[in-house]
Amino acid sequence: MKARALVIDDEVQIRRLLRVALEGAGYDVHEAEAGQLGLQAAAHVRPDVIVLDLGLPDLDGVGVLKRLREWSQTPVIVLTVRDSDEDKVAALDAGADDYVTKPFSTVELLARLRAAQRRVQPHDETTVFEKDGLVIDLAAHTARRRETEIHFTATEWALLALFLRHAGRVLTHRQILREVWGPNAEEHRQYLRVYVTHLRKKIERKPANPTLLVTEPGIGYRLVAE
Repeated sequence: MKARALVIDDEVQIRRLLRVALEGAGYDVHEAEAGQLGLQAAAHVRPDVIVLDLGLPDLDGVGVLKRLREWSQTPVIVLTVRDSDEDKVAALDAGADDYVTKPFSTVELLARLRAAQRRVQPHDETTVFEKDGLVIDLAAHTARRRETEIHFTATEWALLALFLRHAGRVLTHRQILREVWGPNAEEHRQYLRVYVTHLRKKIERKPANPTLLVTEPGIGYRLVAE
């Protein structure tokens, strides 16, 4: 089967150029002209690689990257006119695999795409979690129980997304703190206890007797997937 490439760029001419180059290299090409449409396409198309512009009309490309990395490890090559060190660092820190500035060489871009794909091990990515009337869609950034929408703070969502990406697996206190708060927070378990309590109040039927987000005594927490 052909590898699938998703191009997220608001410039028609760039999309046309990339389509010709990518199809010539054997890719099945999909396009999106805005950030939100790109996220939706990433969830439905499940591309093997993404080419992303930073200057999008609705969401900044770095914001798209952060949203995408909540549930997907698909290789992302940023392709943009922005060439400052600050922009490069922000994109790479948000999860970009590589950074190419416009104008660009299509030969070099294709080589970088191939290199990024080689670094990623293929695996199934689940974007929707459903259990006991609770539906959480990482790609759409939404959560609800029955017909009631549930709202989360940015930190609560980051923590929830981490549990969902590893549903059914035990995550240690240190793993969670490092992923959500950074390496300097590995010993601050009080952060974690407070936010797990917040999450349970929002996703559990009986927060005092949790059945979804359970404690593994002395180790960490696990989101029950069965």
